[in-house]
Amino acid sequence: MTSLFAQEIRLSKRHEEIVSQRLMLLQQMENKLGNQHTEKASQFQTVETAFKRNLSLLKDIEAAEKSLQTRIHPIPRPEVVSLETRYWASVEEYIPKWERFLLGKAPYPFAVENQNEAENTIQNEA
Repeated sequence: MTSLFAQEIRLSKRHEEIVSQRLMLLQQMENKLGNQHTEKASQFQTVETAFKRNLSLLKDIEAAEKSLQTRIHPIPRPEVVSLETRYWASVEEYIPKWERFLLGKAPYPFAVENQNEAENTIQNEA
């Protein structure tokens, strides 16, 4: 009977050790889980901050690029745009004549008389 009683006491102590160890492990798991949640929240905050910073930097770069574009290629005045438009219209008008001449299928597109008239007009304007 004493051996049963001693065995009961020993089993009871072992049970208390196991329950105590279980509680300690549960506490460690809870702490670790809490740390993981905190770490994930911190990582999310870091990622969100980096995203906002990158977005701000991208906007700054785009603004700088636009500023440089306007410095390098300023918007031309209306007179210049009109002149450029008329120039290209003239080029398109004379392309067929010059093309035939350059291919050797037609004479020089402007007669000598036209050149003299043009030169006289330029001299009179000067």
